[in-house]
Amino acid sequence: MPVTRSTLPEPDAGALAHSARLAAHLRAEIQAAEGAAIPFSRFMELALYAPGLGYYSAGADKFGEGGDFVTAPELGPVFAACVAEALAPVLQQIGPEALFLELGGGTGAFAEVALKRLTELDALPDRYAILEPSADLRARQRDRLRQRLPPPLFDLVEWLDGPFPHDWQGVLFANEVIDALPTPRFGIVDGEVHEEHVVIDGEGFARISRPADGFLANAVRHLEQRLERRFADGYRSELLPQLPYWIQAVSGGMKRGAMLFVDYGYPRAEYYLPERDDGTLRAFYRQHVHADPLRWPGLQDITASVDFTALAEAGVGAGFDFTGYCSQASFLMGNGMAGVLERIERIADEGERLRRTEEVKKLTLPSAMGERFQVMGFEKEVEFGAAFLAGDLSFRL
Repeated sequence: MPVTRSTLPEPDAGALAHSARLAAHLRAEIQAAEGAAIPFSRFMELALYAPGLGYYSAGADKFGEGGDFVTAPELGPVFAACVAEALAPVLQQIGPEALFLELGGGTGAFAEVALKRLTELDALPDRYAILEPSADLRARQRDRLRQRLPPPLFDLVEWLDGPFPHDWQGVLFANEVIDALPTPRFGIVDGEVHEEHVVIDGEGFARISRPADGFLANAVRHLEQRLERRFADGYRSELLPQLPYWIQAVSGGMKRGAMLFVDYGYPRAEYYLPERDDGTLRAFYRQHVHADPLRWPGLQDITASVDFTALAEAGVGAGFDFTGYCSQASFLMGNGMAGVLERIERIADEGERLRRTEEVKKLTLPSAMGERFQVMGFEKEVEFGAAFLAGDLSFRL
């Protein structure tokens, strides 16, 4: 359950000073905006990605037990090894020209394990590219991979400012990326679609409602048609009408290959349940989940769950064939987990064996990440369906 802001640990003086600098930047943009308000999606974009100031652009630790949240690759090598097992056949089908594009490389933990496992599977790509907008995270990734990969593997890695600018073949992988896309927030007021905006409120910020522009209003009405019901007055949630354009942009000129997305979320009918009337927006700060995304700009992650039905539509709309949709637990079990468990049993060091066993539990148990995270795949001129033979949930979309 989300905690209240009063129970959150207080940032130190340096962190508060950093947040104050970003808050001043936000206030200046709000003051310059028409009506002294900016859409919540713009606030989220700046809070997360403002150069040198945003949460993902600055230098504080974010990942792991000492950061604000733990992602699957940070738990240990199991997740990345299984993903590599799933994607290896696609890389092998494409051959020597295959490229690997990872969106948002975190600490570099995924790339490290994936490249080592792809070497074992004889499925190394020609290049391993990380699209990472944060200069700080790029530096951390580069340092980690330089230290932990043999030179021939490290030489395969490159960092990109944007998607491949040319036609390409290979695989695209994104773990917990879509949940951090700046999302519009809509609400229904007297039967009309409104959009949440952010205004200055004393020393902080507040959210208000304003009539939505035609783009968002039409997207909400289209969503209601798909759901075959109207949203009640007072209903609020998130919607990413830009998702199809984002998928087209990041896949770029991929002519042959596969895309794989891992994130937390729901199929559309579950995402927009009548009782989920305040959406899924939340913030992560020092392992605490809370409901105040305007608190301490730059010091906390802001996320919203993924509408996997919308993701399926966006992938198909971008020219890919839908491959499959399943829970993270099913995906890992179907892609090398059995071999991982066998190797864990052979670990002589009892402490290490227990750590790896605990890692598997966190990745697969329904009470941990196993059911809360889901996996979706797409293919183009390759066969990727075998990766989704275990526990396919496409019928829920």
